[in-house]
Amino acid sequence: MINWKIISKILGQLLFIEAFFMALCLVMTAVYGENDMLVFVVSTAVTAAGGTLLRYLGHGAENSLSRRDAYVVVTLTWVVFSLFGMLPFLIQGTPGNIADAYFETMSGFTTTGATVIDDVESLTHGLLFWRSLMQWIGGLGIVFFTVALLPSLVGGSVKVFAAEATGPMRSKMHPRLSTSAKWIWSIYLLLTLACGLSFWACGMDWFDATNYSMTTTATGGFSTHNGSVFLASPTIEYLSILFQFLAGINFTLLYMSFFKLRVGSLLRNSEFKLYVLTIVMATAWIMVLLMTRMGYDVEAALRSALFQVVSFITTTGLSNTDAGLWPQVTWVILGVLMFMGACAGSTTGGFKSIRMLMLLRVLRNEFHHILHPNAVLPVRVGGQNIPQSRLVTLLAFFTLYIIMLLLTAVVMVLQGIDITNAMTIALSLVCNVGAGLDTNIGPQMSWADLGDGLKWLCSFLMLVGRLEIVAVLVLFTRSFWKRN
Repeated sequence: MINWKIISKILGQLLFIEAFFMALCLVMTAVYGENDMLVFVVSTAVTAAGGTLLRYLGHGAENSLSRRDAYVVVTLTWVVFSLFGMLPFLIQGTPGNIADAYFETMSGFTTTGATVIDDVESLTHGLLFWRSLMQWIGGLGIVFFTVALLPSLVGGSVKVFAAEATGPMRSKMHPRLSTSAKWIWSIYLLLTLACGLSFWACGMDWFDATNYSMTTTATGGFSTHNGSVFLASPTIEYLSILFQFLAGINFTLLYMSFFKLRVGSLLRNSEFKLYVLTIVMATAWIMVLLMTRMGYDVEAALRSALFQVVSFITTTGLSNTDAGLWPQVTWVILGVLMFMGACAGSTTGGFKSIRMLMLLRVLRNEFHHILHPNAVLPVRVGGQNIPQSRLVTLLAFFTLYIIMLLLTAVVMVLQGIDITNAMTIALSLVCNVGAGLDTNIGPQMSWADLGDGLKWLCSFLMLVGRLEIVAVLVLFTRSFWKRN
């Protein structure tokens, strides 16, 4: 059965880490001399107390996790982190109720980027920093961060990584998972620092540069200004495109390309080539539409189209214009990008390019089988044959993904939401994009307009999307809780 003692022990230690990050927000409150210092003192103390209690309950637990324990600890980590993470919002009183606060916090940790706070600029600098910090922590995974920081804490860390990691294929850069995790987090940190320094050097003030660098490299999209429109110069917009693009690449591949100086491995990677090709084709198509139907000049069309395409395929959700005013065919293009997502092993959400590539190879083989029924046509990705069992898993995941999107849209329509916004909400939640066709959800609608019941459902869907559905839904099966 489930080893609740080891789960309590791990959750307790994780809460100490969350308390530490909350304490960092005290620096912002001190720098700006705002009146929310008590908010973070109380939040940090309560979170640390919760960690102490859970550590006590897990005292003497064996440091070993079964596969079943791993799925429970990963799901509970995101739930518990969000429960304690909403404390600063509740104590401050913005947003006003538990449903709103939990929605905002889950959106942050899952890097969805949807917000129920319409007047973000009314928040204190401490709360703005906490929103950005949540996304940065959740970018590569909360438990994965722990494996990198405290590898001895999580016994069976490979099982935990498998439960939290995104994508159908696992690539290793080092025999020890903890060492690989440290390298990946080092790349993540370097990208964040480079992004922030670039923004600051181009004229953004240090606070905005810090926050935008965290939400850009985490592909989360939380903004320090009202709406998600990127309030910046063209130079900063191009820099944002670059860092969103880099954050959408498999971090193991980035390590091999830049730290091991094997740039050829990046250029030969099939998923990366599909990722780049999709961006180029979608950008060119939208550029033509903007120039022919809306009178954009070449540079403005390129910048607007490229920013939106990269933002949507990396599921960041930042904007440099209101795409809701564009021709409706561009909405379809951006919706497909939201669904597809960038590369597995990155900070992005969505279905993932590697899965799309595998599906396309399966379809190609099926057409070949029509003409050559006796031919043996293996599915190859990156020079590797994909076993039949993995293809069955892929098709099952694709089916489940589509069902989740359709059910979410149906629920929204039944609540009186129009079909455009219903589909946008479904894609935003399950694919962890958070953005709609304008700076909120869709035409004349905000996430704050949803009822409390829908907000709890949305929080659950964001979690399901971040952990790629199966890791959460398996907990609701009868066989998972059977003794054998």
